[in-house]
Amino acid sequence: MVNEIRKEMPRLGGRKLFFLLNTPLMEHGIDIGRDKFFSILETFGLLVRIRKKRLPITTDSNHPFYKYPNLIKQMELLRPNQLWVSDITYISLINKFCYLSLITDAYSHKIVGYCLWENLKRDGTIKALKMATNGLSDRGRNSLIHHSDRGLQYCSKDYIDLLTLDSISISMTENGDPYENAIAERVNGILKGEFALSQSYRDFDLAHEAVTKGIHTYNSMRPHASCDYLTPDEAHKITGKLKSKWKKNDVQPV
Repeated sequence: MVNEIRKEMPRLGGRKLFFLLNTPLMEHGIDIGRDKFFSILETFGLLVRIRKKRLPITTDSNHPFYKYPNLIKQMELLRPNQLWVSDITYISLINKFCYLSLITDAYSHKIVGYCLWENLKRDGTIKALKMATNGLSDRGRNSLIHHSDRGLQYCSKDYIDLLTLDSISISMTENGDPYENAIAERVNGILKGEFALSQSYRDFDLAHEAVTKGIHTYNSMRPHASCDYLTPDEAHKITGKLKSKWKKNDVQPV
């Protein structure tokens, strides 16, 4: 059962595996605790080890464009399309990199817009933004904040003009601290760590196929501890404060 889930989410962590398999196991009369479950994973070599490597620099904030203030400090998230967070990460090809622009709804953690592009020009971020705004109601646009780092792509005139045209408020990090855009950074890490997007692809088309499949699976299948173990698609359909199952001091096997 673990291997079947890992076909779609190759590096999904043990805690979320336990959540997904708890009901099926109970239906078969198998009642085990979380520690025992992790012990079984370890016995059969099914624990995922975290692999860290240095990322290429994707943010260039040394530019003359206006940098907007941070509007989201201590914001309470109560509904979808209240706050979008944006970021860019790299995807490895054999001899070079391509770049994935992501826009994530901060409430549901759903990836609402994305674009894999062959360079760091603003085209990729603009395509991701247009995907996110397609189908967004006028009411949603008027009460939505877009938050990003202060990189050139997000401060460019074309990008700012699109946000302004859609009456979307603009917020940016102030100190270049990744914790000011923690949700976006976390989503990047999940896609790389759990969906094997950290590997090198033979060409751009194969990378694009893997990104598309990974994001679809992430949105539709992966439960989030910070969203009461709902998938992003499920959380995106409701409103009200979501209960977090994640505890700051809890040790979580990967």
